[in-house]
Amino acid sequence: MILRPYIVEGSGCASYFFGCPSHGKFAVVDPHPDHVDDYVEDAERTGGEIVQVIDTHVHADHRSAARQLAARTGAALRLPAGAPVEYEFEPLADGERVEIGNTKVDVLSTPGHVWEHASLLITDGARGSDPWLVFTGDTLFVNTVGRPDLHGEERELAAALHDSLAEKLMTLPDWVEVYPGHVGGSACGAGISPNPFSTIGYERRNNDLATEPDAEAFTDRLLAQQDPAPAEFDEIYESNRAA
Repeated sequence: MILRPYIVEGSGCASYFFGCPSHGKFAVVDPHPDHVDDYVEDAERTGGEIVQVIDTHVHADHRSAARQLAARTGAALRLPAGAPVEYEFEPLADGERVEIGNTKVDVLSTPGHVWEHASLLITDGARGSDPWLVFTGDTLFVNTVGRPDLHGEERELAAALHDSLAEKLMTLPDWVEVYPGHVGGSACGAGISPNPFSTIGYERRNNDLATEPDAEAFTDRLLAQQDPAPAEFDEIYESNRAA
């Protein structure tokens, strides 16, 4: 399996090219406009093709390149089931397994940052049956968690985020590597570490919010630490929803 992260300096946006070189089948998670050519060139260098383009959720901090990349490559455009957009896509269902050659993608519904959010648990079938890594989008970051206050219902979303962490992500094995949707510099979470990647085990030991057992205390702590969202977030979110 190939994995190549792309990070946009300043905004802290992270996207990922990954997949199976043996079968020449690849996917891109949370594609950013700055790197569309890079994703395509990654596939071309291996003699393969991008077959899945996945947004973990409808983004508010940057304009998604998912539709652009899917149109350019002919790949399936995937978003979580129920995503509030005005264009057609192939929904990702909780518990679904997507096979990209020898690379297995298990979809985990992880609401909290928004209601329709998916994390992606990845297994390299060429090496074994244990999961290797998880793309957590804006649910779990290094040292903190995603903000639930961008679209209203912040207490309800915070409670859902607590459940997504407690019942899905933090139940994964310690060795599973964490590749979040944002790194330090992003306004999508307070206190994101400048270290871009982690493991479930390290976050379990060192991320106090991700392991807070009490949902009410989690909600109070999480909302208290959020700065006001940048003014442009609403406009970007609506542009990513629009047809």
